[in-house]
Amino acid sequence: MAMDYQQLQDQCVLISKAAGAKIMEIYQKDFEIIEKSDQSPLTEADLASHHCIVAGLEEISSLPILSEESADIDWNTRKQWQSYWLIDPLDGTKEFIKKNGEFTVNIALIENGEPTLGVVYAPALDVTYYGAVSLGASKQDAAGDTIKIAPKATSTESLKIVGSRSHQSPEIQGYLDSLGKPCELVAMGSSLKLCLVAEGAADLYPRLGPTSEWDTGAAHAVVNAAGGRVTVMHQNPNTNVYEDSGTVLQYNQKESILNPYFLVSA
Repeated sequence: MAMDYQQLQDQCVLISKAAGAKIMEIYQKDFEIIEKSDQSPLTEADLASHHCIVAGLEEISSLPILSEESADIDWNTRKQWQSYWLIDPLDGTKEFIKKNGEFTVNIALIENGEPTLGVVYAPALDVTYYGAVSLGASKQDAAGDTIKIAPKATSTESLKIVGSRSHQSPEIQGYLDSLGKPCELVAMGSSLKLCLVAEGAADLYPRLGPTSEWDTGAAHAVVNAAGGRVTVMHQNPNTNVYEDSGTVLQYNQKESILNPYFLVSA
């Protein structure tokens, strides 16, 4: 089936904003925090957003849906999927709990392992990043003003490196040292980190720590549409330093939904 990316993108933006409104209703009040089996936090906002997005996507397409909150789909079923929706109803639950605003609603369309359409909506900031193959990538601010975005050419002087506010790993320092340039670290939560590279606000985002496919799918699609890339990082056996392998990060290619370490770049 041929995809109407423009129509699907517009619909996904509306769905993400509806889910964001559900999240913000809960954000404004006291909310219960549940600990999941992997010790990660879950709030009623995650579930409210999940149900809102699933209902919205089921109205616009018949594709299967993989969500962080409904992840127990058997690999034998998943590996049959050519196209599916990959969603993280509330990415950055720790940022949500801290109430720092750096959390997002993520909706991605995955086709043959590639993220071809993505919407990242930050409801507390009222900022939306979205993009699709052949459409380019855009950012809409709280005033509703929309601009096209693209990564910037990597600086020859110093580098802006985006990093996690909630996770930092010792391997990062080894990678930064290997770049041989002064580096300024820009801290940011959730999938907004990938979006900073997509819009040229940062040069690189090396992720040397655990993430799941739903954490990255939507923002990866935005990076792709903007003209950037997300590649797998491998450890050099001679130096033990992580470096860019050049291999593009793919989705739904294995039973585990954990990503390898990766690099977001222009």
